[in-house]
Amino acid sequence: MPAFKAKVKAEVLKTVLDAVQTLVDEAKIQVAPEGLSLKAVDPAHVAMVDLSLGKGAFTEFHADDLEMGVDLDKLKDILKLASSQDEIGLEYKEDTHRLVFKIGHITRRMALVDTTNMGDPKVPNLNLPSKVTILAGELQQGIKASEAVSDHIALVAGDDSFELVADGDTDQVHLKLEGDDIVKIESPEESRSLFSLDYFSNMSKVVKGGDSITLNLGTDYPVKIEFDIAGGSGHITYLLAPRIESE
Repeated sequence: MPAFKAKVKAEVLKTVLDAVQTLVDEAKIQVAPEGLSLKAVDPAHVAMVDLSLGKGAFTEFHADDLEMGVDLDKLKDILKLASSQDEIGLEYKEDTHRLVFKIGHITRRMALVDTTNMGDPKVPNLNLPSKVTILAGELQQGIKASEAVSDHIALVAGDDSFELVADGDTDQVHLKLEGDDIVKIESPEESRSLFSLDYFSNMSKVVKGGDSITLNLGTDYPVKIEFDIAGGSGHITYLLAPRIESE
């Protein structure tokens, strides 16, 4: 039996690719009997992704412990061959150090990347007092409105409201959610931090509009963004460092 053999819907792999490729070009994937995981930090050390994909996300899954270095541009090209509902076969060939993809009648062999110089980032333990869960579509609409106005946004959590504010030189965008517009909120104190809109937008795009997204906030602290993927069989956590307000 090969050390790793699996079948999975293409849309699951596409979500994983979108989630990671916003930050890095190559990723080290940890393979284990219970599923896949990876952690990566962008070259500017502004953002981090921590992703896990349990075996329940796959239609078939067999794995021993191993790690694979993957070129994400190559993976993107391979996934272009599949529609979202296509099933993709995956198999690790130890003798050639390749990952073999089967999509329909096509077999594509991809050489893996050396993982020697890829770090193992540690997820910092942050004490973030505010936790807000909202529908991703609401957040995405606020981001879309902000992109015409500014390159940064402020996220504010109050005791019963969440706000996204983009201040440009002349214009402003303000999204305010409260009451039934919020899925869940725990915020004993007001938390406010400023973030790069570009990074935040790319992270938020990975979630489907009707799904929930959770933001953990402090004042002038990183934001921790969390959401489930693959019908709850996978989970993604992002950390994004704040921009310190100059005024």
